Amino acid sequence: MAFRFFRRMKIAPGVSVNLSKSGASMSFGPRGAKVTVGPRGVRRTVGIPGTGAYYTTHSGYGGRSSRRPAAPPTPTARPEDRLSMGFFKRLMTPKEEEHFVDGIRQFVLRHETAALSHFSQAQQLADAAFMAGILSLKRKAFPEAERFFKAAKARHTTLGRYFDKYGIQASVALAITEEVAAIVAADLRGVLLALAEVYQHQGRWKEAAAVLKRLHRRHPDDVVVRLSLAELAVEEAGDKRSCQTAVKLAVGVENESELHAALLLYKGMALHRLKLLAAARDTLTAALRRRKNRSDELLRAIRYERALVYDAMGRAKRARSELGKVYAEDPDYEDVAARLGLA
Repeated sequence: MAFRFFRRMKIAPGVSVNLSKSGASMSFGPRGAKVTVGPRGVRRTVGIPGTGAYYTTHSGYGGRSSRRPAAPPTPTARPEDRLSMGFFKRLMTPKEEEHFVDGIRQFVLRHETAALSHFSQAQQLADAAFMAGILSLKRKAFPEAERFFKAAKARHTTLGRYFDKYGIQASVALAITEEVAAIVAADLRGVLLALAEVYQHQGRWKEAAAVLKRLHRRHPDDVVVRLSLAELAVEEAGDKRSCQTAVKLAVGVENESELHAALLLYKGMALHRLKLLAAARDTLTAALRRRKNRSDELLRAIRYERALVYDAMGRAKRARSELGKVYAEDPDYEDVAARLGLA
C-alpha cells in the first residue's frame, strides 16, 4: 500500500497545480486522462473513471545524447509551509480541525508517528479517521485500523470535507490482490475497500465478503469491487458455489486494463477448479493478449495458471513450455522449479 498526497490549486477548467514533496507541477486534461509537467519531466496518466485503474508513463526532458538545452529549474513549493497555522488562526480553529491540519503537515514531512498521533486525536472528523486508518493499516496494526475505518464509515457523509477545505487531494494505492493495486479516495467506497482489506489480513473472510457485497450492490459495475470479491471467492473459499460466483462476476469483462486482466485471471482459476478446462484456457489466453501496462507479477500469475490448465488437459509439453517461461523470469516463483524437475 502506497500513499500519495498533494495540495492542488485549480486555476482553470481541467488545469491544476500540484504542490508535492517533489516540487511544483502543472496538470491538464479531462477526468481520466492527465498530463503533468513538472521538474522531473512529463508524466501522462490515463485512467478509467470510476474504476480506480490508471496507467502512467513518464519521459524526462532529454537523455545524455539530447542537444536540447536543459529545462530551467522549477521552483520547489513546500506544502508543509502551506499547512502551517498562525497563532491567531489557531485561536479560531476547533482543536480537532487543528489536529487534522497538523497531522497532514507531519505526514508530508514523513513523520508518520506524529501524524498518526494527531489524526487519532481528531478521529471524530471522518477525514482524520480515514487517515489514521490508512497509517494503521500501513503499520499492520489491524485492530486499530478497523476502529478508525469504522469511525470514518459512521461519519461517511462528511468524508472529504476537510480535505476540500484545505485544498488537499489524497489517494491511496490499496492492494486488491497480490499482483494488482487500485487507487481509492477518502470516500465511503475507499473506506469500505480498506475495511475489507483489514478483515482479510485478520482472516475474517465472511466479514470481508459482507463489506464487499454491500459495495457491489451499490456499484455493480465497479471492477475493483468485482475483482476483490472474485479473489475472495477463489482464494479463500474455493468451493464449487464460490467458483461459480467468481465466473459470474467476470461475465462480459474484456481485457481493458490491468484490473480487468486480473479479474480474467480469477475467472480462469474458477473455471479450472470447475473442471471447465477449455474455457479456462481461453479465458487465460485472453488475459495474456495485452501486456502493455500490465505488471510482470500479474503476467506471471496468468501464465502459471495457464500452465496448470494445460497440464490438466494432458498437454504436458505445452505446460512445460509455459512453466519454462515463468522460471526464466523468476526461478523462485511458486513451485515452478519443482514442476520442471529442477528442485
